[in-house]
Amino acid sequence: MALRTIRTEGDPILTKKCRPVEELTPKLRELIHDMFDTMYEAFGVGLAAPQVGVLKRIVVIDIGDDPIVLINPEIIETSGEQTGDEGCLSVPGKSGCVTRPNYVKVRALDEDMEEIELEGTELLARAFCHELDHLDGKMYTSLVEGELHTVVYDDEE
Repeated sequence: MALRTIRTEGDPILTKKCRPVEELTPKLRELIHDMFDTMYEAFGVGLAAPQVGVLKRIVVIDIGDDPIVLINPEIIETSGEQTGDEGCLSVPGKSGCVTRPNYVKVRALDEDMEEIELEGTELLARAFCHELDHLDGKMYTSLVEGELHTVVYDDEE
């Protein structure tokens, strides 16, 4: 597969609403695999299609369990609250404090275009919300409480 260029904050594509996927073409299957490769290469846990320049409602997530593909996802239930640091591959080297639901249920289509419902708490709930926001042209930076701060990695201290 191929690595795609991750669009960064300021790129107008990140502010646009994505179109639904009507049929999963070979080109879109390739996009999904490329999105996983790109996300892993950048050490991310989620990536939305507009972050690689494609205005389609496709998200990939891997928080360390099983890789998740969501096509035309929608949040159908939330509860609770969590507040914590959040980052984004489109805002490299920065993070900020964001409050999100602690439980999220999503309905989407999988790679076989079959309807699925998935539930997540904590990091997975945060990833669902963060990535689905991208599909509507929303960046987490608009939700940050206070200021963005520079991420310091352990090997830089």
